[in-house]
Amino acid sequence: MLKKKQITIKNKVMLREVVKIDEELCNGCGQCVPACHEGALQIIDGKVRLISDLMCDGLGACLGHCPVDAITIEKREAEPYNETKVMEIMVDKGKNTVIAHMKHLKDHGESDFLKEAVRFLREHDGKMSFSANEVIQVVHNHGHEQVHNHGGGGCPGSQARSFAPKGLSVDSGELVNGQSELRQWPVQMHLINPAANYFQNSDVVIAADCVAFSMGNFHQKFLKGKTLAIACPKLDDGQETYINKITRLIDEANVNTITVMIMQVPCCGGLLQITKIGASQAKRKVPIKAVVVSVEGEVLQEDWV
Repeated sequence: MLKKKQITIKNKVMLREVVKIDEELCNGCGQCVPACHEGALQIIDGKVRLISDLMCDGLGACLGHCPVDAITIEKREAEPYNETKVMEIMVDKGKNTVIAHMKHLKDHGESDFLKEAVRFLREHDGKMSFSANEVIQVVHNHGHEQVHNHGGGGCPGSQARSFAPKGLSVDSGELVNGQSELRQWPVQMHLINPAANYFQNSDVVIAADCVAFSMGNFHQKFLKGKTLAIACPKLDDGQETYINKITRLIDEANVNTITVMIMQVPCCGGLLQITKIGASQAKRKVPIKAVVVSVEGEVLQEDWV
């Protein structure tokens, strides 16, 4: 049984937990791959490789599946994601790892990081053991025949994606009542990635699971134009991970505001406390609004905290 992750603060420096693979121990069995919800692990050239530091949430679900203990969790300073540094590491691991990494960026809609990766390859062409143009062409063709090959690992339901909300009529630009205002996926707090493009400079709603079921106008009144994360402070395990992700949303995604929506029942107040703790550990300060909803779906209280 895995021990719960601990969030460590040293001199106001947030330490992020990321998977580390001992390639000498790894036998390429692949048992760890399906356990990675983010699809960040793949078998390449006979070894498991972390193809996306960006998508690794450090939850450690893969650890218990490694029969040779080749996977551990290491703590790193939670500095902003740097695609150039990642490409330097990927290039040393070979062409196939670079291709897998760039395909993963493409699958998850990280177009800005993908452009950085392409630029890196072109700038270093001739200095690598493989052709930059060959890699770029393979990645460019990826997705035309199949959007995402999940046989390599990861859960299809946790693949990050952004899309236009259905509540807006394409022709008239007017709001269509009763339609969804959701603009990204996934939404469950354990599965969201704070580094995803759609969180950048956004207004975030962190809602208890029951809120949207209680409120008939949740999408139109509170979700429109915002990104979303949902959680249950009573039933969810690993809530220290939530604290870490809230801190990253503030410091790395530079979110503008956070609206925490909870039910009137006592156990739901934990979500607001989790958000406050995550915000207190961030270097930036953002406004936080608390919204309390009755079991009948009425807003009982709405205040900035």
